[in-house]
Amino acid sequence: MAEILTVLTTTGSQEDAQALASGAVERRVAACAQIDGPVTSVFRWEGAVRTEPEWRVLFKTSAARYDALEAYLREAHPYDVPEIIAAPVVRGGDAYLRWVEKETRPSRPS
Repeated sequence: MAEILTVLTTTGSQEDAQALASGAVERRVAACAQIDGPVTSVFRWEGAVRTEPEWRVLFKTSAARYDALEAYLREAHPYDVPEIIAAPVVRGGDAYLRWVEKETRPSRPS
């Protein structure tokens, strides 16, 4: 079975989160994406500590499609330096993991 990853990013609005999630699934670089928020993020940016609301997007993808997902996020994300963090799924339901692998296979040109 293919290696499966969860990939996390955050963005500043629910609309941006929805656009990133939909775009990734449409491009088959993620099988699905979950959006939650707002969450409160505290971080240092350009020399100042900031507190901002953000929306988290958690993508499920195969390791084989990670590079394509990361490239999509770098292109489509509104942040200059987006958070893109991947973690392996070490265990999971066989049927679900097979579904993620199937849904992230690139579509074949007709």
